[in-house]
Order: sequence, then structure tokens, then C-alpha cells
Amino acid sequence: MATEPVLDTDPTIGRLVTDASRDISTLISKEIELAKSELKVSVKAGGIGVGLFAAAGFLGVLAVIMLSVAIAYFINWNGDGLALHWAFLIVFGFYLLLAGLLVFVGIRKVKQVRAPEGAIRQGKEIPQALKGKS
Repeated sequence: MATEPVLDTDPTIGRLVTDASRDISTLISKEIELAKSELKVSVKAGGIGVGLFAAAGFLGVLAVIMLSVAIAYFINWNGDGLALHWAFLIVFGFYLLLAGLLVFVGIRKVKQVRAPEGAIRQGKEIPQALKGKS
């Protein structure tokens, strides 16, 4: 078997490793740049979305206020119904009752929250398992 002589232009193992590591480093940095640019677009779109939700929430609050005034004037019915101050007090009382009901339901739901007992129990067993004890 005849072997061919190594030429100066043939890459050495060291040169191949250096080139490969440089190429991998370049690839990783380019991937990071791509991820950053994609995140900038996503964050911008997310920020616009949050702003639009906030504006919609604000307009919703204004709509509830206007609906409340309309209901009070409906109860008044151009002076043929209850007096206007009583109509507004009725609407106020309705919202107060609704808020009280929401607080009551919220308190009951919060009282149902329990600690993750199974996960805590398992977490306490980990040090013993690492020591080789069952």
C-alpha cells in the first residue's frame, strides 16, 4: 500500500478543530441574533396588544358608568317614576350588593386553596432517596 504524502495545503486536525469551533461559535451567535430580533417583534406586538386590552377595559368601565346613568334615568322615566335621587341610589345599592356577592364568593374560593401536600411529602423524601434510603 502506498500512502500519499501530506501536502502543506491539506488541513491538519488542529486546523480542522479550530475551523469547526469558529464555525460553531459563529452559528451560535447568529442564532442568538435571530432569536433577539424575533423577540423584539414579539415583545412589540405583545405591548401593543396589552395597550389595546387596557384601552378596551377603560372603555368598558366608561360604558358601565353610562349604563348606570341610563338605568337611573329609566327608573325616573321623565319624572313619572321615582325621583331621580332615589333612582341613582337604587343603582348604587345594586352595585353595592353585586360587589358584596363577589367578595363573598371570592372569600369562599380563597378558603378552598390548599397546600400541595403530595408534592411537599415527596420533596421531603428526596434527601433520603439521594442517601440511598427508601
